[in-house]
Amino acid sequence: MLDSSSSILLIMGIGIFGGIGGAWLFQKIKIPQVLGYLAIGIIIGKSGLHLIDSDIIQSLENFNYFALGIIGFMVGGELHGSTMKKYGKQFSAILLGEGVLSFTLVTIAISLVLYMFTNNFAASMAAGIVFGAIASATDPASTMSVLWEYRAKGVLTTTVIAIVALDDALAMALYGLGTGLAQMILGGEASLISQLIGICIELFGAVLLGGFAGYIMNLIVHFSTDKTRTMIFGIGTLFIVISLSLIFNIDVILAAMTMGIVVTNMAPQRSKEFFELIKSFSAPIYVLFFVLVGARLVLGNMPLFLWIIVALYVILRSLGKMGGAWIGAKVSGAVPVVRKYTGLSLFAQGGVAIGLSIMATQHLQDLQIAEGINLSDIIITGVTATTFIVQVIGPPMTKLAVKLAGETGRNITEEDVIAEWKVSDVLDEKVPIVRSTDSVRKVVTLFAECEYFCLPVVDQDNKSVGMISMNDLKQLIGSQDTWEWLLVGDVISNRIELISSSSPLEEAMKTMKQIGREQLPVVETEENPVPLGMLDLRTVRKMVNKKLVKA
Repeated sequence: MLDSSSSILLIMGIGIFGGIGGAWLFQKIKIPQVLGYLAIGIIIGKSGLHLIDSDIIQSLENFNYFALGIIGFMVGGELHGSTMKKYGKQFSAILLGEGVLSFTLVTIAISLVLYMFTNNFAASMAAGIVFGAIASATDPASTMSVLWEYRAKGVLTTTVIAIVALDDALAMALYGLGTGLAQMILGGEASLISQLIGICIELFGAVLLGGFAGYIMNLIVHFSTDKTRTMIFGIGTLFIVISLSLIFNIDVILAAMTMGIVVTNMAPQRSKEFFELIKSFSAPIYVLFFVLVGARLVLGNMPLFLWIIVALYVILRSLGKMGGAWIGAKVSGAVPVVRKYTGLSLFAQGGVAIGLSIMATQHLQDLQIAEGINLSDIIITGVTATTFIVQVIGPPMTKLAVKLAGETGRNITEEDVIAEWKVSDVLDEKVPIVRSTDSVRKVVTLFAECEYFCLPVVDQDNKSVGMISMNDLKQLIGSQDTWEWLLVGDVISNRIELISSSSPLEEAMKTMKQIGREQLPVVETEENPVPLGMLDLRTVRKMVNKKLVKA
């Protein structure tokens, strides 16, 4: 019989294993992998096999905070000061446009629908305001997951990253005002001024905490030379930031995001590798986070009016995101792809909205909207249902947006380029060929005229027999009188490992690293070692950098 700890570990293992399998299956049918994670969560969760119940979800609440913290940190790492300076006005206009219009449309529609069913204007208006505030939030996790999966890069991608990062702060502000207004409308003791003060404290507290942690992390990145130790320090710092955020009741995502912003802007070059390390570490955490999001979705036993609310919420929130983003982009003079496609990328709703809905239930659990139904029940059920729907349509819409904008497959790294190429793609065919019967003086002359450290050597049948390097000639510098009659075959290096032109470049570079060579001769095949040229790591790096600049 499994105890509770073993059960949780087993569920986590099943979630990660199943999530990866679901993602692989969905990728095969050209659907974003995040939906595969959600699908597995639904199958093993409350709507499926019930392997994950409310108690397990509750026990893993701290894990969700950790996942949200990493998401916020990675999003912050994408926000560079130069980009914000260049596009700050544009980002602000789009943010306000999509957030406020979504809030307005959802608030009005849900208030009217609930009033039709309850005839309670105050309660209906309060519910509409809270739903509207939550509707302004955009899920950074699934949005970023799609952008990373399809290696998106460009002005639209930059805009979307900035908006989903800043959307959290706007959603919190609207949520704080919305819940305060809801309590006031329903006769609570909440003060709008106190709500505003509380929001300011929460937002500025998150920024201060994240900023200080980012400064400390920058010092670690600067002085630490061990990659593993740096990553451990980073994870530990994130744990501290998340814990302090929970203790002082400030926003986890905003604090972690600020930390990422500080690190990437204080150390723009040194931090690149650090962010890659955190990203590789976070992969299973993302998987399990989305599996748990899917596991908690329950859509059964919803009354008719709540289904109407869900439908209106999804439609009007989507229209608000698209229309508001278009208006903001138009007003700020954004380029056409930003005007057309930013709204399509902002449909996703996940951890932030669910977190706000849970907070709303704590503030509004005693507020009755109709007989036997309180406002908190409607909010948590409605947000859960809408989250399921928009998480299904959101990632494909983000994929469609970046595809239409022509920005997929552009965020490539040096490793990506090298993995795609063969040795023949970077082969330098202009290298001089040395015969084993040539004199040493002729080779010395060739080295003086070219930029190579070594040259391929062939026999009388034009077959490669190795190479001669400048190191081989060092011992002969003091006896130049031997250069005329001493032959290359007398001083040639022992036969070395040759590289065929059809070999993957990645494998060839690993071989060169293992034997400590910057240059190696390239032959047609190992069976037919006719020299074709030279593989030069300096040339490879130049070609890779040129490819990255073009991308």
